[in-house]
Amino acid sequence: MRYLCLIYLDEQRLAAMPEPEMGALNARHLAFNDGLLESGHFVEAEALQAASATTCVRVRNGKVALTDGPYAETKEMVAGFYLIEARDLNEAVQVASRIPSAPLGTIEVRPCRDLEIDGVAHRASRKTR
Repeated sequence: MRYLCLIYLDEQRLAAMPEPEMGALNARHLAFNDGLLESGHFVEAEALQAASATTCVRVRNGKVALTDGPYAETKEMVAGFYLIEARDLNEAVQVASRIPSAPLGTIEVRPCRDLEIDGVAHRASRKTR
C-alpha cells in the first residue's frame, strides 16, 4: 500500500538554521532516500519551497481564483513529502519515524487510495513500477 508522509516544519526555525546544520540535515535526507530505495519503500520524495511561494487555486462556479500563500494559519507548513510503499500503517509509521526531519516537526502519515470508476480501482498515478 502507498502512504504519503507529509513533513511539517516551522519555517522560521528552518530559515534560522545555520548553513552547516542545514547541509547536514539535507545529507541525512539523501542518505535516508538511499536506504528507502534499498529497502523497497521508496516511491518519491521532494523538498518544497517556502509556503510564501505557494499559490492556491480554487474553482467556484466555473471561475478560477488564485490566492498567495497557504490556506492554513499555522506555524508549521508542509516542507516536503515522501511517497512510500509499506505493508500496513504500522510499517509506514516506522518508516516515517526515521525521516531525518521528524525531530524538528511533525510527520503526517496518510494512506493513499485508488480512484474508483464503476467499481473498478484505478491508480491515480500513471507511473509504472
